[in-house]
Amino acid sequence: MSAPAAVETLLRTAALEVEGVLPDASNLTARVLLTDEDGVPTGERALYKPVRGEAPLRDFPTGTLGRREVAAYHLSTAGGWDLVPATVWRDGPLGPGSVQRWVDWESAGRAPGDGLLDVFEGTGVPDGWLAVVRGEDGRGNPVTVAHRDSDDLASLAVLDLVLNNADRKGAHLLTDASGRLWAVDHGLTLHTEEKLRTVLWGWGGERIPTADQERLERLLAHLDDGAETVTELISSAEVGALRRRVETLLHEPVFPHPPNDRYGLPWPLW
Repeated sequence: MSAPAAVETLLRTAALEVEGVLPDASNLTARVLLTDEDGVPTGERALYKPVRGEAPLRDFPTGTLGRREVAAYHLSTAGGWDLVPATVWRDGPLGPGSVQRWVDWESAGRAPGDGLLDVFEGTGVPDGWLAVVRGEDGRGNPVTVAHRDSDDLASLAVLDLVLNNADRKGAHLLTDASGRLWAVDHGLTLHTEEKLRTVLWGWGGERIPTADQERLERLLAHLDDGAETVTELISSAEVGALRRRVETLLHEPVFPHPPNDRYGLPWPLW
């Protein structure tokens, strides 16, 4: 069994022992310890988001956010981005919901977003950073919010275009102890309407890297083959919109600029 398959199996079969609740999460999000049938810890933790803990939203169907989390993982894996931690749908102590492998960012010594999204004084940014939005601090001094100009973040920006991610905050960008980038919190994705809200606008107008175009082709082939797991998680209309986004990006592989007809940033940015 491959390592990813083994992790998925563990997430599906292990007992879930609730350790605590994330206080800043919009929906009920519990960190759980994965244990064996005798209650012995496996060494793995996960985030458990039960359907019953989802707050109703105006623009996303009630009770669907956890399934979008699972679909985002499968699409990331199918295309070869591998930026979303293993995520499964299963029953748990508070009923059915998504269960996602915990990324141990604490051991890395970097809080979510650290080194990836930052605020700089003035209107310029250092080398290796791309400006996202300019504004003022509490004293009226100019500041610029910027993200790192890195290959892994650019790949994530492409994946977010595919997912139509309506909530890419800085706090959803994690780095593990090995320095690998992970992206979490994909409940607000895969809508049929254009919803992209992200802090990763810095590549606007640039060509999508060849490696990510190849990932898009791989994902389109997966959708052509039926993508059974994904079609079980989101509606047929949402699958159709997903396919159109992938086809559009392959036809014109260029990062978009922020929209002019709606607000294109998440709130808050972190």
